[in-house]
Amino acid sequence: MNRILIIDDDRELCALIKRSVQTENIAADFCNTGKEGLQKLKEQEYQLVILDVMMPGMDGFETLEEIRKEHSLPILMFTSKNDSISKVRGLRAGADDYLTKPFDMDELIARIVSLIRRYTRFNQQAGMVQKLNFDGLQIDLENRSVTTGNGTFELPPKEFDLLLYCVKNQGRILTKQQIYEEVWGEEYFYDDSNIMAIISRLRKKLEVNPSNPKYIQTVKGIGYRFNKEV
Repeated sequence: MNRILIIDDDRELCALIKRSVQTENIAADFCNTGKEGLQKLKEQEYQLVILDVMMPGMDGFETLEEIRKEHSLPILMFTSKNDSISKVRGLRAGADDYLTKPFDMDELIARIVSLIRRYTRFNQQAGMVQKLNFDGLQIDLENRSVTTGNGTFELPPKEFDLLLYCVKNQGRILTKQQIYEEVWGEEYFYDDSNIMAIISRLRKKLEVNPSNPKYIQTVKGIGYRFNKEV
């Protein structure tokens, strides 16, 4: 059974979410401070964290930064209505998705299920997954190649590494700094030309219409995201 952790100082909301996710055969624990949440993550394995921005003491952003030092599991953040600054800050700090309060419980459950499904897809036992299939795109991990309606292409190392990094974070917005430091393994110096050139080459190979990409999407002012709908 998948298990999630809810970190929110609203005890009634935590209890409601816990009851609601049980309909999807998902177990849930909850706590009301960031410090307690970090402790629970040391004691129990979770497939997802729900994290509120506004909490007493250690707020959601501080908690998020601490979680990301040790864990790659998906994190969904709760933000206040019309608080676009918090949304962008959370996504840049490593959140995978967000919902604004108040929210529809069915939408929350749908997002939880989707995030867990994508996470577990890439965290099976080593060696079991050799090919990843998306809508019209197959990625061969062993041969470092892709297959589309136009045929099969072996990708140069940087192209494949960048694509795989985006795929492993499907649905999550990745900043150019995150992409550069992961793929190149060097400190980012605000030179986006390498990233943009590789994205352009990948789109020409993967996309039916590179000017309107289906897979690697541009998030204006932030970075890129591999389409969570494919």
